[in-house]
Amino acid sequence: MTEKAQAGAAGGSATAMPDESDVRGQQVFSPVPGDLVVARNRKWDGSPHWVVPGRYLGSDEFGHWIHQPAGSFVSKPGSGFIAASQAALLVPYSGEWVATFYDAAHPNGCTLYVDLVTDIAWGALDRDNGWELTLIDMDLDVVTARGRTWVDDEDEFAEHQVRYGYPAEMITGIQAECDRIYAEVLAGQAPFDGREAVWFERAASTADCSSKPG
Repeated sequence: MTEKAQAGAAGGSATAMPDESDVRGQQVFSPVPGDLVVARNRKWDGSPHWVVPGRYLGSDEFGHWIHQPAGSFVSKPGSGFIAASQAALLVPYSGEWVATFYDAAHPNGCTLYVDLVTDIAWGALDRDNGWELTLIDMDLDVVTARGRTWVDDEDEFAEHQVRYGYPAEMITGIQAECDRIYAEVLAGQAPFDGREAVWFERAASTADCSSKPG
C-alpha cells in the first residue's frame, strides 16, 4: 500500500443514511456526513500499517463512502506523505475488501486500488464526534492504473502465509475474494463501473458549502 492509502469513492445516487442497526464489529456505527473517519490498518501480527484521515460522505447500496482529500497526511511507521490526489474509500457492508478510487491527479495514474482485508470494524473516536475504521491488510490488491488492471503483492501474500501462519481457510477465502473482485473490475461490474464520479462531486459540493461565510 503506497498511495493506495488515500482511499476510494463510487456510488450511484445516494440512498438513506445507515441507522443504528448498521453494525460491523461490536460497536454501533451511526455516522453523519462530515464526521471525521480515521482509517487505521494493521498487519496480521498486529503491527501498525497505513493510517489515513477522511470525512464521511454517505452510503448507498454497496456500503459507506469516505472522502480523503488531496493534502491529507498519510502515514505508517517509518513512512509518510502528503496525498497529491483526492480519493474516497468504499467500505462494503459485507466482504473482505475495501476499495479506493482516485481522481486524475494521482501521480502514478492509479484510478482504483482494492485492498483485500479482514476483520473490518468501526469504533467511535473519543473526540471530535468521529469514527475509527480498523482492519487487517491481507496483502493482495487489485489495481487499475493507466488503463491496465492486475493483482499486486502476490509474492508478499505467499511470504506472509509462512511468516504469520495464516490459517488455511483464510488463505483460501482471501484468494477467492481477490479472484472475484478482479473479475468484477475487469467486467466493469458495480461498484466498479464509474459511479465514483457522483461521490467526488458530492465531496466537492460539500467543500464549496463549508468554505462559504455563514
